[in-house]
Amino acid sequence: MLIAFSITPLGVGESVGGVVADAVRVVRESGLPNRTDAMFTTVEGEWDEVMAVVKRAVDTVAAQAPRVSLVLKADLRPGVTDAMTAKVARVEARLAEATGPTATMPPNQG
Repeated sequence: MLIAFSITPLGVGESVGGVVADAVRVVRESGLPNRTDAMFTTVEGEWDEVMAVVKRAVDTVAAQAPRVSLVLKADLRPGVTDAMTAKVARVEARLAEATGPTATMPPNQG
């Protein structure tokens, strides 16, 4: 399964980068495949192991903030592995094959 989640510490001021970095560190130390971008961290694995990582990350933030917001999206597809990489590769392959006006249009124009 894939879990994309975002943890936001509340009540710690405007700068939350250090607290968020601590949560991402928990994910990276888990050894599970993961990717962090500007909005979410995605983790791939079995239900129990992925949810345990999310809980540890939330607990890490909760130890530093009086309130924590968690947004979570899951893709449950039994028997599928390497979905985090394969899903993106399939879209990129489609984009490479694309022809016509939308294939050459600048970003945010189509």
